[in-house]
Amino acid sequence: MSGDDRKLVVGIDIGTSGARAVAMASNGAVVASGAAKLSSYSDDHRDPSGWWKAVQAALGETLGGIDRQTVRALAIDGTSGTMLPVGQSGAPLATPMMYNDPVADRAFLDAVSAHAPRESAAHGATSGLAKLLAFQSVPGTFRVIHQADWLAGHFTGLYDVSDENNALKTGYDPVSRSWPEWIEKTGARVDLLPDVMPAGAPVAAISPAAAEAFGLSADLVVVAGTTDGCASFLATGADQPGDGVSALGTTLTVKMLSDRPLFAPEYGLYSHRIGEMWLAGGASNTGGVVLAEHFSPERIAALSAGIDPSVDTGLDYYPLVKPGERFPVADPDFPPRMSPRPADDAAFLKAIFEGIAGVESLAYRRLTSLGGPALRSLRSVGGGAKNAAWTAIRARKLGVPFLPVLSEEAAAGTARLALVGARKAGVL
Repeated sequence: MSGDDRKLVVGIDIGTSGARAVAMASNGAVVASGAAKLSSYSDDHRDPSGWWKAVQAALGETLGGIDRQTVRALAIDGTSGTMLPVGQSGAPLATPMMYNDPVADRAFLDAVSAHAPRESAAHGATSGLAKLLAFQSVPGTFRVIHQADWLAGHFTGLYDVSDENNALKTGYDPVSRSWPEWIEKTGARVDLLPDVMPAGAPVAAISPAAAEAFGLSADLVVVAGTTDGCASFLATGADQPGDGVSALGTTLTVKMLSDRPLFAPEYGLYSHRIGEMWLAGGASNTGGVVLAEHFSPERIAALSAGIDPSVDTGLDYYPLVKPGERFPVADPDFPPRMSPRPADDAAFLKAIFEGIAGVESLAYRRLTSLGGPALRSLRSVGGGAKNAAWTAIRARKLGVPFLPVLSEEAAAGTARLALVGARKAGVL
């Protein structure tokens, strides 16, 4: 085994219910993992000490299965838009606001709306910038930072550094790679914003205290992380412009790597910068929620066994449970289209499968029409990806290679960023 083969990196994911960590070899193989539930350490998912205890437990379990001294880099992802004010030593100064917690003060929202460009991701009551405005008057505030920033600070001692992905909803401009001047016009204290580094960039060596606490090498490099959504995309193995990932869950989400940024506010579409590529995507209101309206999981499995995916029903469905669509059509009154209904349940299910696949195909064509590359390959995640008949229908509709998913663990995507950072730092 070569020296590089023995060197590892670690990716850590903090989600809404717990923390996961993976150790990854230089070839991308996951060699160890660990997990911990937030509920084991706190009754409140907004409790930062619970976040950290869960990370410690997940990391400790992972490190228990490897030689800790072989770990060369570490990166962390967190929930996008989760923020907290901290003192200079990193102590939280108020209860964090989670990714889905809205800012109630209308004046803050109006200030952002008045000055943020239409294409900025800082719009909306749950945006990071609105949360900065809400937190900036907390006495003693040194910085208002994101969840991943705060956790990474426990490994570096730095609580004033963020990454380009977490900073996007706080108003960061990924095109100019800077905090834009308009932010100050909202009344925001720009001195409380963290410094921003590209996702995957080396930040600093691990602090002596953290190295000792975890038994890690003193020259381990902490790498700028990302959001949980970006990490989940990277975990699949998608890494070239035109690579798409469809999440077939309650709703349909499509994401694609692009060689240029895509911004379309009318679709809620913006782009994360990952290296010199851009990750753009949209979410439809179709998906598993429509299937669940008509069939149980057991019934879907039974009916799917009798579907011939190679022959089209000829029905032109746009499956929705109620009017309204976000992407690839932006229309709050867009009507469902699910008739006529065949008498045969299997034919009806097949028509729904075809309809959702048609929306998926239209979604990727929409990304291309907005300036993105043509779809070149597809990877699928979520419960719907396990249905063979539906997968065959989708493959026929989309007409691109369906590639295997390397991992559905966000922590694995963050580990891939750690690999990038380790190579940049020359430690791998």
